[in-house]
Amino acid sequence: MIPSGLMSFPLTPFTPADEVNTGVLADHVEDQLAHGPAALFVACGTGEYSSLSAPEYAEVVRHAVRVVAGRVPVFAGAGGGLGNARAAVAAASDAGADGILLLPPYLVGGTEDGYLAYVESVARAGRLPVLVYRRGLARIGASTALRLLSVPQVAGIKEGNGDLDSMARMVTAVRTSGHPRAETFAFLNGLPTAEVSATACRAIGIRDYSSAVLCFAPDIARAFHTALTTGDTATTGRLLADFYLPLTALRDQVPGYAVSLVKAGARLRSLDVGHVRAPLVDAAADHVDRLKDLLAQGRRALAELKGGGGAEPAVTKGAGAERTPEQGATAVAVAS
Repeated sequence: MIPSGLMSFPLTPFTPADEVNTGVLADHVEDQLAHGPAALFVACGTGEYSSLSAPEYAEVVRHAVRVVAGRVPVFAGAGGGLGNARAAVAAASDAGADGILLLPPYLVGGTEDGYLAYVESVARAGRLPVLVYRRGLARIGASTALRLLSVPQVAGIKEGNGDLDSMARMVTAVRTSGHPRAETFAFLNGLPTAEVSATACRAIGIRDYSSAVLCFAPDIARAFHTALTTGDTATTGRLLADFYLPLTALRDQVPGYAVSLVKAGARLRSLDVGHVRAPLVDAAADHVDRLKDLLAQGRRALAELKGGGGAEPAVTKGAGAERTPEQGATAVAVAS
């Protein structure tokens, strides 16, 4: 099942001794659940999949599944070399994950036929639905997307390259293909700071997106998503101008800040998620100060739009957190 709605991509917390901090991970997952995501994608890009050892990866997925306890689907990242990707799929399945986000292979490029063979091999390593991440070396055209319809385990495509013209062609090709899965095949906006491109993606039929901001400013992320889905352009426009666009400009100053700033923001919420692992670098102090200013600016905008309030919500800790009505998002069935 690929759910429909706002997707959460939790961080992987590390201790000062550079071990996975499962206690903070549990708090982080509960906090995310309290803000109504349609699904959690753990140990993916934001979760520093590429830096995790095989035992750490299994621990993160297993612990997240245990904390979520069936409240929403849990997808796990997999990718890199073919052998590693297949092993990750097996480990995620053993840990109880509901699906896989297949990240691009690293360093090694190839043709679309070669990448299709990679996807097929990984997908057939298990029985979990696979969402293919179209990013970096994983460049999929409309013809390859049509061929993916015949791989039962492949449930959809997540777009991360930003080529909306080719994505529009792909969505149209799939939806008009006449294939039995043409209408249920999922498309997800996975661009960094996806809110910036959310309106454009909706115009070409990609309604759902992943939000890194949900990890550290869930009040802003949820308000934007609600405004987007209800057609409240005054709110989306104001949040883009006051928060998301300047956040994107800050993110683009340093490679890897798509993760580092998210961890810095989580720490500002008193979530001790720790450092990022090399080759990523932690956000510089002046950039953290700028992030703090942007968060205040975004919340002032929300308060003015609402006519008051705007205080940051407390971090939710422990099991049994309140859930929002939006957490009951509609799920799209896929063949598996």
